Amino acid sequence: MKVVVVEQFGGVDQLQVRELPTPEPGPGQVRVRLTSIGLNHAELMARRGEYRLVSGDPPFTPGLEGGGIIDAIGPDIDPDRLGQRIILSPDATRRGAGLGGSYRSHFIVPADKAMPAPDAIPDDQLGAIWMPYLTAWGCLVWQQQLGPGQIIALTAASSSVALAAAQIARHRGATTIGLTRSAQKAKAIQQLDTAAYDHLLTTHEPDGKMKPWHRDLRQLLDDRGVDVFFDPIAAGEYLQSEIYSLAPHGCIWVYGLLGKPGTVDVTPLIRKHAAIRGWSLTELIEAGEAVWQPGCQHIFEGFAQGIYRQHLGGSFKLDDVQHAHHVMERGEHLGKLVLIP
Repeated sequence: MKVVVVEQFGGVDQLQVRELPTPEPGPGQVRVRLTSIGLNHAELMARRGEYRLVSGDPPFTPGLEGGGIIDAIGPDIDPDRLGQRIILSPDATRRGAGLGGSYRSHFIVPADKAMPAPDAIPDDQLGAIWMPYLTAWGCLVWQQQLGPGQIIALTAASSSVALAAAQIARHRGATTIGLTRSAQKAKAIQQLDTAAYDHLLTTHEPDGKMKPWHRDLRQLLDDRGVDVFFDPIAAGEYLQSEIYSLAPHGCIWVYGLLGKPGTVDVTPLIRKHAAIRGWSLTELIEAGEAVWQPGCQHIFEGFAQGIYRQHLGGSFKLDDVQHAHHVMERGEHLGKLVLIP
């Protein structure tokens, strides 16, 4: 099998593809021939040494999600599982699970961590569902209890998480507003049949300078304010604009580290009785299977019913993992990027 190994923390050149003997499953296990592996910013950070909570020290194999087809089973596993299309459970690649990261062609996993996938999810998306959809569901449904009549603003609107969150929010009856840097990107998002934004606003001028976009947002909403921000950028001037835009009792959920740090005046939060909270999928996973399993089931049903559909912004062979990381770091794509072993 092929396995990607980060030999040392650093640039994309530290991603090395190795060939190793293909392992055989033991009792209680299945072997999955991966057909897709989702790319995530957490893996870029892990490669650079900025996310040791996930990666540990080198050498390690990155990868937080994956899916494919069961091509071998342990001696005690139902033979009917051979050939089954599956998605690795959200906790299968957690550090401490002992299974390693998913950047590989074959993955050995306990049979109960290989979740049968709906036919509506294509093979090239089997490994690209949990990080966008479960990240959004866990925050907006499990924690926030987002509902009809609420207004949610989704920054980095072209990202796979924001696109998934907009679909989930619309399904919950909320009004969705996408925020993106440029008019060019806004136009590209509007052309996606998977985009579920009621409105799109641009946050920056053509020269890259940030607009006072909170004024445009307040005008769009007749000065009502935003109930929920779901944001991987929130920092500095950007976060300040979000605070200005919040409705009373609103909340800014921060799930990423893409923003540039800077000074922020949080005193308007007191007057608005509002909050800033951090979020990661890890919180949902650590809550236990009884908590995250309903989210998985809801997402599966959403895909089966056509409510949820994902846009792939690009796919790369596993051998081209260095180029894939380079493309993701540029941030010019729309939707989800995947590796195809």
